[in-house]
Amino acid sequence: MKYYFAVTREMKFNDAVEKTIDELKKEGFGILTDIDVRETLKKKLGTDFRKYRILGACNPPFAYRSLNVEDKIGLMLPCNLIVQEIEDGLVEIAAIDPTAAMQGIDNPELAEIAVAVSEKLRAVVGRL
Repeated sequence: MKYYFAVTREMKFNDAVEKTIDELKKEGFGILTDIDVRETLKKKLGTDFRKYRILGACNPPFAYRSLNVEDKIGLMLPCNLIVQEIEDGLVEIAAIDPTAAMQGIDNPELAEIAVAVSEKLRAVVGRL
């Protein structure tokens, strides 16, 4: 089982980031973290890396439900998406598949939530 779902599109990197954020909002997600991997690696290692952002998305109602049925689930939150430039004008957007990520947790209530969140993230990626 893949642990993510992804699309590759011809678009500018910054446009892809903005469109991803906009589509997440339509599904009730906000961005808790936004890590510019390229910038971080340049600062910390002095190395060049492709344009690569990690967006930590959170849907508060689902996060709340998850935390109430599995108190350690915060270790796996938020749901991460990446936007990376494959080549100039070509980007890949990928999202974690919560159903795959939660397989190791024996909690049927959490599994139901993971399916619902997975459907929302799949819809986001599908509209990009």
